Order: sequence, then C-alpha cells, then structure tokens
Amino acid sequence: MSDFLGVFRTQFESALRDAVEQMGEKSTLRDACEYALTNGGKRLRPLIVMMVADALGHGLDVLPASLGVEYFHTASLIADDLPCMDNDDERRSRPSLHKAFEESVALLASYSLISAGYEAIYRNGQVMKKHPSFAQQSDAATVLGLETVTRCAGILGATNGQFLDLYPPDRTIETILKIIYQKTVTLFQISFCLGWLFGGGDLNRLEKVKECATHMGYAFQIADDLQDDLQDTEQESEINIASVFGYEQAVALFDEKMRFFEADLKELGLWTGPFRQAVDLLWKLKPPAAVAAGG
Repeated sequence: MSDFLGVFRTQFESALRDAVEQMGEKSTLRDACEYALTNGGKRLRPLIVMMVADALGHGLDVLPASLGVEYFHTASLIADDLPCMDNDDERRSRPSLHKAFEESVALLASYSLISAGYEAIYRNGQVMKKHPSFAQQSDAATVLGLETVTRCAGILGATNGQFLDLYPPDRTIETILKIIYQKTVTLFQISFCLGWLFGGGDLNRLEKVKECATHMGYAFQIADDLQDDLQDTEQESEINIASVFGYEQAVALFDEKMRFFEADLKELGLWTGPFRQAVDLLWKLKPPAAVAAGG
C-alpha cells in the first residue's frame, strides 16, 4: 500500500516548521509553543484536513487550516497535562510542557496556540478568496469554519468533555459516550469540516461531513480504550468504554462505527487512497477477537 499519509505528513511538518518561525521573535514562550508542537504524534487530525481537500480535487490550499487544527489539538493536550487537570509528568516520552517550561508558561502557550488556531482559519479564508472559482464561497467557508471550531472547542464540546472526564456524574454508558463525543469526536469534526469547507466542498453537505467525522471519532477512541484496558489492570478507576461497557459490546460498537464511517466516506466521495489507508490503520488498532473476549 502506498504511504499516502506519509506524503501528507511530510508536507505538514515542513509547513509547521515555517509557521513556528513566524510566531514572533524568539522567546521562552515561543520556545514552549515549538516544544509542544514538535513533540511527536501521528498528526492524524491535521492530515485529515489535507486528505479531505485532496479527495475533493479542487487543488485548494488547506495548510493554514491544518495548522490551526494542530494548534487547537496541542493546546488541549497542554491543558490536559496540567497539575490541576490530569497531572501528567510526561507526554510522548518527554516531559510535559509544564514540567519543561513551568506551569505559567504552559498555560500561556495554550492560550497562544488557541489564538493562532483562530487566526489560521481566517488566513485560510483569505487564501481561498484568491482562487477564481471559490472566491465567492470563501467568506461563507470562513464563517462556518469559525462556527464549527467555536462550538466544538467550547462548553458544548471539548471543554465540557474535559470537565466531565474530571468530574463524571456516574459511570453509565450514556456518560462515557458523551465524554467521548465532546472530548474526542469534536476535534475530528473540526478536521473534517475545515478540510471540506476550505477544500471547496458543497456547503449543503456539511452536516453529512460532521456525521462522517463523528463515526471516525468514536471508532478511534473506542479502539484506544480497548488497547488501554488490555494494558492496564487498574482501569476500574478510569472512565473507559471497554471497562464500563465490556469488551464484546465495545468491540461491536467499534465495528458498527467503522461500517458507518466507510459508508459515509463513499457517499461523500472521500473513498480515496489516503482514507482507505487511514481506515486500514484504524481496523488494525482493534484487538484480536480472542483477546477482546478474554480468550
């Protein structure tokens, strides 16, 4: 299989290096932003922006929006790691930002990246406006992009998802599905929607795009929870769909979300090589049936 994702990632990493250099004069705060942004990771969310636009085939530049997605995602990870949140000392085998740069700098870096994310959406709208075939659509795309990010990142989205993760009212399946939706799915919705909007997609199909992203987001988090539950025997204290729902039901839900995801990709015209590769990688995250069943 061709490494489509690797090609997109190379393009993204180059753009990210350039973007960091443009974040004002060198300072401790800029160094902190760079440290957080270059701390590894699969870059799946920003790559989705590029993959959607590529599948639409209009040749529109969505790198600013993909950078914005990575800024939002990284800002959320910085906040999650803080002592007042999940209190994690490490992120991807390196000291968390607040350990490397102190808590106050980490907090300011998070603020800086959120602001940079919104600016990137505006900038992508200006880039789109220069394309003769999509100039008239650029303002609507920008407004819808800002609306999507505001909804997904705010109290109706990722912010409340983190709150519920810290203070879950109960351990019911309804609560854990809400946490997954608000904390994880919403970031995938941002990726898909920005790729669709700035890639020149039909604005009337945006709700279907959100639905497609929702199925992928659930599948991604369920697979991650299944892996975590296999590796951690003390998972009972965690809000984890595998431990709360049970392996068999969690695996069945993963399978269902993946089927819906594939169907939506095909309906939207996104069933291209890069997405087929992403789907294959997601299927590989699912534990073997015998293991999942405890066999």
